Amino acid sequence: MTSRQRAYLKSLAMTMDPIFQVGKSSVTPELTAAIDEALTARELIKLSVLQNCADNPKDIAVLIADRTRSQVVQVIGKKIVLYRENKDEKNGKKKILLPV
Repeated sequence: MTSRQRAYLKSLAMTMDPIFQVGKSSVTPELTAAIDEALTARELIKLSVLQNCADNPKDIAVLIADRTRSQVVQVIGKKIVLYRENKDEKNGKKKILLPV
């Protein structure tokens, strides 16, 4: 991913609300499966790490990205943005068009 593509995804994520919260139990298989489904449906998602989670948000982001085969766009404070490119089954086009 180029820096221009990353900047574009960051700009899209600024207006998004987190759709998942990582809590005290940290990264569970159920959370990973739910994030994987969300990435398939949306391509770009934002997560929030709660204060009662003892793990470092950067470590959580890398772990989730590895398990879901996605890319970490950014980690700011306790917010994580993930991206995974998907092809639309109907016409073979991407949902989010990244700049070249």
